[in-house]
Amino acid sequence: MPAPSSTRPGSRSLYRDLRARIGDGSYAAGTPLPSTRVLAAERGLSRGTVSLVYEQLASDGFVDTRPGAATRVAAGAADRIRTQGRADDATEPHRQMPDSDRLSAFAQRLQAMPLRPSAPDPAGVIDFVYGPLAGSDFPTLQWIKALRRAEGQRSQRLEYATPLGAPELRQALQKHLHQTRDIRCSTEQILVVNGSQHALDLCARLLLNPSDRVVVENPGYRMAHQVFAAYGAQLVCADVDDDGLQTAQLAALTAQAPAKLAYATPGHQFPLGGFLPIARRHALLDWARAQRCWLIEDDYDSDYRYTVRPEPSLWSLDRADCVIHVGTFSKTLSPQLRLGYMVLPPALAGLFAQAKLLTDRHSATGPQRALAQLIDDGSYARHVRRMRRKQQARQQALLQALERHLGTQVRIQGAASGLHLAVWFPALPASCEAQLVQAAAQRGVRVYPISPLYLQSSSAQATHAVAGVVMGYALLDLPEIARGVQRLAEALQSLR
Repeated sequence: MPAPSSTRPGSRSLYRDLRARIGDGSYAAGTPLPSTRVLAAERGLSRGTVSLVYEQLASDGFVDTRPGAATRVAAGAADRIRTQGRADDATEPHRQMPDSDRLSAFAQRLQAMPLRPSAPDPAGVIDFVYGPLAGSDFPTLQWIKALRRAEGQRSQRLEYATPLGAPELRQALQKHLHQTRDIRCSTEQILVVNGSQHALDLCARLLLNPSDRVVVENPGYRMAHQVFAAYGAQLVCADVDDDGLQTAQLAALTAQAPAKLAYATPGHQFPLGGFLPIARRHALLDWARAQRCWLIEDDYDSDYRYTVRPEPSLWSLDRADCVIHVGTFSKTLSPQLRLGYMVLPPALAGLFAQAKLLTDRHSATGPQRALAQLIDDGSYARHVRRMRRKQQARQQALLQALERHLGTQVRIQGAASGLHLAVWFPALPASCEAQLVQAAAQRGVRVYPISPLYLQSSSAQATHAVAGVVMGYALLDLPEIARGVQRLAEALQSLR
């Protein structure tokens, strides 16, 4: 059945129209949606925009996607839409967007992306979300004391600070990174940013033009993919295996046209958890040097290593000054602090500082100076060691519960490090992934489908034939983890 016409252009209109047709039964369960090519031609949109709308529908559990097959309406989607209808209607004024012809090209690309803030959990829900940390794990007393000392040392002259970041924190980071990552750099190469997403935005803003090619991991970190696509870049997908990015594919992927930028998570691949071996690290650097390509090393949670020994960072191995090292304190302290950093090649340091000055002047200095004190006096290192033990205990509880309740019904990836696991269900086809997530939600458990983390244009999705979920554990206590997995097992059984 052809897609409905709309008087309002853009992806928001397309999403709402498709959702409405599913809700009123025009697209019944199991009905294939039009191909992205056909729908793009009918709506006057790009195929990429239509693909993003389909990805959002899949993420919301309204459609099922399978590699090489048509996108079909998911079972029970109409009921869920009708149930949500009243709440959506109440919030609809806040979701309105201007017509596309009144927006920049950047804004139009942004409008097409399914970016939604996380919603709070209802009482009693066990949430295996990745990202948030338990509030009880934050070093509250140490932080309050450090912040009080920092604010008590405020100078008489209140003025804008350097965009690079507080000198105290950059000096502390210089020593910390040398000791923990073998990164040798000057303080002028360190830029303090508002979390790793801010760092990625600066990289995209300063290093990419529309249509430039960016190599990304697939599956991979969705918000990295989205920030590059928002600036008009063309994403080139490199497949991932148990060891991370498959560097052997890089030469073929860029044989016809070079890449301007590459993004990798070598310390703990997101979401599959691979740890990039030293041979692949050298291969990645050799390829980047031959391409004259910038390489972003996202070191987002490598403080949590359990069964792997540390390998040299890409930065420490780089001899061509092409690596941009990105780190964050969101996984060790709190994402609410919005504290991250970049270690930049000498040729880029001044430019990135200028861009930081132009976009937000500088990050808040009080928290930076407080953090510098915690690093300098050893409190931060002790906190990280304590958190590594706690997170490993949570991970072990999750692994044991999966073994006890699901056994051979699951296959697990990414247990060597990090704050989440990729859990696969070999007997459950990928088309049933949304149903599993919904069945778990009905039992008071939130798990997160892995399909939205795959880019549709890649051969990697062809290997994604079974259902999988990402399960974070940093927010939960041990009894909650055990109860949550038991409920997940009941959800899986209900689909049988």
